[in-house]
Amino acid sequence: MKILEIKNLCKVYGKGETKVDALKNVSFSVEKGEFVAIVGPSGSGKSTLMHILGGVDTPTSGVVNIAGTDIGKLDETNLSIFRRRNIGLIYQFYNLIPILNVEENMTLPILLDGKKPDKKLLKDLLGKLGLEKRLKHLPNQLSGGQQQRVSIGRALMNQPALLLADEPTGNLDTKNTKEIISLLRKFNEENNQTVIIITHDDRIALAADRVITIEDGQITKDTKKVEVSE
Repeated sequence: MKILEIKNLCKVYGKGETKVDALKNVSFSVEKGEFVAIVGPSGSGKSTLMHILGGVDTPTSGVVNIAGTDIGKLDETNLSIFRRRNIGLIYQFYNLIPILNVEENMTLPILLDGKKPDKKLLKDLLGKLGLEKRLKHLPNQLSGGQQQRVSIGRALMNQPALLLADEPTGNLDTKNTKEIISLLRKFNEENNQTVIIITHDDRIALAADRVITIEDGQITKDTKKVEVSE
């Protein structure tokens, strides 16, 4: 089942001499439960692609279909609702609310949607993320790795169709990087959670089932990991 389908995606910034083709007819699809890494050098267009997939930027042309919805046909209000309910975003610098504790940060998207948080899901996520004893801690009382765990938990509270991560280990040391990669892999395998990561980190690329390489706004390589039977 295709959870994401991109068709002829283009993004142009500026005009005339200042025109930049950030994305040029990018097309690919992602099946539910895939773990995909999108890699490429700085300026390749991968961050632009992530912003469009996350519904925080709009393409110049092309189609982005997520869980059966063409998000380009949604107005701003409905796009905001769709994004909140179907897309979990993880950022390099966590983007936690400093005056909210762990529980409040994780449940904020649910409350903004006018719903009551699923206490069972919250407890389950806190356990898997190793945050049970940090429930009432503020972000400045947590390590970088713990803050990123809160960010992951927040992104998963709505059980999104897509979990999108933009350089999720870019601000972490080696130990925490390994733990975050392991956690993302765990949610992918145990919950069949579709994960798409923008990264410079070869370790994440190696952990992914599939690696899409972007250069100069175009896909130059799309490689799936081949399972070798013993």
